Amino acid sequence: MTVIDLESYEDALAKYDPVMGLEVHVELGTKTKMFCGCSTELKQDANSQTCPVCLGLPGALPVVNEIGVESAIKIGLALNCEIAEWCRFARKNYFYPDMPKNFQTSQYDEPIAFNGYLDVQLEDGEIFRVQIERAHMEEDTGKSTHVGGATGRIHGASHSLLDYNRAGIPLIEIVTKPIEGAGARAPEVAKAYVAELRELIKALGVSEARMEMGQMRCDVNLSLRPHGREAFGTRSETKNVNSLRSVERAARFEIQRHAAVLNSGGTIVQETRHFHEEDGSTTAGRIKDNAEDYRYFPEPDLVPVAPSRDWVEELRKGLPELPRLRRKRLKDEWGVNEHDMQSILNAGAVDLIVATTEAGAPSDQARKWWMGELARNANETGRSLDELPVTPAQVARVAELVASGDLNDKLARQVLEGVLAGEGDPDTVVEKRGLKVVSDEGALGTAVDEAIAGNAAIADKIRGGKVAAAGALVGAVMKATRGQADAARVRELILEKLGVEG
Repeated sequence: MTVIDLESYEDALAKYDPVMGLEVHVELGTKTKMFCGCSTELKQDANSQTCPVCLGLPGALPVVNEIGVESAIKIGLALNCEIAEWCRFARKNYFYPDMPKNFQTSQYDEPIAFNGYLDVQLEDGEIFRVQIERAHMEEDTGKSTHVGGATGRIHGASHSLLDYNRAGIPLIEIVTKPIEGAGARAPEVAKAYVAELRELIKALGVSEARMEMGQMRCDVNLSLRPHGREAFGTRSETKNVNSLRSVERAARFEIQRHAAVLNSGGTIVQETRHFHEEDGSTTAGRIKDNAEDYRYFPEPDLVPVAPSRDWVEELRKGLPELPRLRRKRLKDEWGVNEHDMQSILNAGAVDLIVATTEAGAPSDQARKWWMGELARNANETGRSLDELPVTPAQVARVAELVASGDLNDKLARQVLEGVLAGEGDPDTVVEKRGLKVVSDEGALGTAVDEAIAGNAAIADKIRGGKVAAAGALVGAVMKATRGQADAARVRELILEKLGVEG
């Protein structure tokens, strides 16, 4: 890979103001494609979900997916946008093998939603408002697989394979207005915006917005201008960035790269760039086209979209609680601070904790298990929390067993371990592994007597007033009972038998 000169981040920000524009593509979760009845189900045989419409065959006529339009309106409303009373589709013409029609059906100067904003919260609690230019409907392209090259890209490949199953899947493209004034926090703002947008999309139920699966991806446009200058610099566009961390890294890298080019007397080329996950760098793609190069013109085969005001207002009334407001409510209800709430959000645990409390667990116990034992397992296995083979109801049952005294924390961890290993639900794991707390007073008493007899010196210290030494005897009993005794009750019995008040 070509070595790219970079300016230090601090020196770049000392001289230049970054200006960003973020374009986020959201793949809608409709059952059929945007303009035909083909299924959108994932992981099917190549080209098995196609028809004359999405293959662009002569004479095939498209029909707009009503749920796709409804989803676009919901997104626009949630982003505080105006919803167009009348809009239409356009043909975006370009020639590339993943576009079977040689044009993409999109919207150009008449988007369905425009002029909105999204408030995002940075890690220190500061609120930054990102202005939204537009949210418009379009269709996805097919998928190209380049074979024979070392990088998986077209350069150096011997041939390419094309799968049109994805061609025609509904997309909403959300475009910000130029984001100014973020300064050194520009990369953090970019990450926070995409994170908040992802939570919003998921809350609306219009897409799962899984970035790692390509259901949501971001193009990061960035330019620099010297302090005090109003005119924007030349921008670069880093395409298809598919994780929150990568959005932040791409913005930071481009700030440093632009600054190095400008400081050396060079000129920024308006181009698309590829992001590389392995080192956070970007490399040149192609010279970036301007809108006129796409020769947009109104799509003659589709009627305009004119959502009634009654329909729009009905959808507005049905919007869910917005994520930022919901998080604030939950933070207050759970009694956690901003830092802890941010950690829960970063872990993707908010919905899991809510579902666990709805299944009967106290919120502090739900947080404890999801952010402790289960988060550790997720990190060790390279999975997200929602990919773990355990349900909120099962976690709530573990919390219930602890509260009832049937399990202690150590045994509860073993139960969760068994559930994650596929051994069954919590009660089944408890029974199979024999993990219930020993609550029989006779058995506990015998274990305590044995611990005292086997540790006479420690027992004498306790009788002499060194009550803290009881911990050693508690440990001996816990070891003898394989951790299945109630430690608090064991301590009480030890002190009782030694005639000492706790």
